[in-house]
Amino acid sequence: MAGLNVSFAFFSLVVGVCQALRWISKRLLSPGAYGCLARELAGSLQLCASCLELRMLVEIGPWGGGFGPDVVLTLLFLLFVVHGASFDGASANPTVSLQEFLLLESDLAATAAKLLAQAAGAGVGWAVTKLYWSWELTHFHLIQNLIASECSSSIHTSLHHAAFAEGTCSFLFHLVLHKLRQSRPMYRVPALAATVTFLTYAAGPFTGAFFNPALATATTFHCSGSSFWDYVQVYWLGPLTGMLAALLLFQGNIPRFFQKNLLYSQKSKYKIPKARVAALVEDDEPRRKRRGEKSNPDPRA
Repeated sequence: MAGLNVSFAFFSLVVGVCQALRWISKRLLSPGAYGCLARELAGSLQLCASCLELRMLVEIGPWGGGFGPDVVLTLLFLLFVVHGASFDGASANPTVSLQEFLLLESDLAATAAKLLAQAAGAGVGWAVTKLYWSWELTHFHLIQNLIASECSSSIHTSLHHAAFAEGTCSFLFHLVLHKLRQSRPMYRVPALAATVTFLTYAAGPFTGAFFNPALATATTFHCSGSSFWDYVQVYWLGPLTGMLAALLLFQGNIPRFFQKNLLYSQKSKYKIPKARVAALVEDDEPRRKRRGEKSNPDPRA
């Protein structure tokens, strides 16, 4: 349990530091710079550092610490609840930022800034976690340092199956995200955390279930066993395709490219009962007759 306590302390420290970074940058930067740069950088740093430590517990914990996947999944759910409550609107996920661009909620410059900030935050999170592991505060970290140079790819199935798994996870995650966009945070945050936990449980053995290109790049792209193009197909193109499919299914179109709804017919929001329509038509006939009589007087008069 000593190793878990140290990991708990690391999670708390990362969240505290990132929260302080958000608090300071919000007061020093303009709202636009904060929303596009500082908020996304802090969110990606927090997410990447936490997930790297959690992934280490997944790989070493069962045989090095004697705890099972239930402990890790519980930690994952709690971490994403904390992330959802503290991110202050940041997505820390390139597919979510691209979705906002396609929905006309963000322009090209803001989206590009968010993507750069997410990549920088994930890189800083990876560097900070590696430095923390080098201190070898627990036997988990000692083992991690010994095997770090020989890490293997997180793809444990065929390439097409892996890309399909990441795409499906991204598809389901974005569908839930669309459905909960207008919900209160007290409902949205635990629902998204439960969704992420379930998808990780289902697809984790095959690909690691990242469905986040920035997180996957920092976590597994440097490991041997798969080529760079394999990683791109699984961890970049897979989640992007899943996001596009979810957007089309939920919206029926992609507003950035075309306004016509391709899947659903446009119906009036307000429906008039048939009996009401018939009554309106019958009542309108005498009026039309009276108007016709006035406009066409008898020529013999």
